[in-house]
Amino acid sequence: MARDVTYQPRGHVGIVTLNRPEVHNALRAQTYRELTDLVRATAARVLVITGAGRSFCSGDDVREMASPEEPRLTPAAAALLETDVPVIAAVNGPAVGWGMELALMADLRVAARSARFGELFVKRGLCSDVAGLARLAQLVGRERAAELLFTGEVIGAERAERIGLVGRVVDDDRLLPTALELAERIASNPPLAVAALKAGLRRALDPDWSDLGTWVSARLGELFATEDHREGVRSFLEKRAPHYVGR
Repeated sequence: MARDVTYQPRGHVGIVTLNRPEVHNALRAQTYRELTDLVRATAARVLVITGAGRSFCSGDDVREMASPEEPRLTPAAAALLETDVPVIAAVNGPAVGWGMELALMADLRVAARSARFGELFVKRGLCSDVAGLARLAQLVGRERAAELLFTGEVIGAERAERIGLVGRVVDDDRLLPTALELAERIASNPPLAVAALKAGLRRALDPDWSDLGTWVSARLGELFATEDHREGVRSFLEKRAPHYVGR
């Protein structure tokens, strides 16, 4: 079976690539499993995550979306949020839905000029994952986070940089070289000190991810059962305006 996620070591840096370009790197159960395993097993000092083709990640594959089996922080989110290995997102195109969550779970974000960002969950009658609630507000402030979450607006790379969502924007052909240069600068430092600094940032700034993940998955379980969620998915697949009814 072809892998959804590939891994390429480059010295002390590991390049993780979402590898479903034919569906804009949409995530399915296999993708989540492979991403989780790679992050947990890596021996790299820094990880760079990017997408194959013209998209970073278009979020969950709507053909395979399903209600969470149990209320908990999902394993992929846990792996990314709990690792002491610094993670850089090299955002090479649209990062929407869980694709934006993935970018938010990274410590640093480098965006190509073609990158786009959107918390589209509200458009599917759902709530975001944990990073959209906690990490987004850390980066851009509560009011801007609320606007992005409540409207589902998709914004470009330059605006993302202005509001603090990404650290830098570069020309598309400079994206991976820039991200790798940053990764190699970090990887050249003492790895135990870098890991301690990352753990300290988590201790100082982050919520209880496990508790928040349990709350999010419980709410998602409820929202997956609504008419509005079904209408959000149908209207997307049928390429028409949705009609939400509040139940």
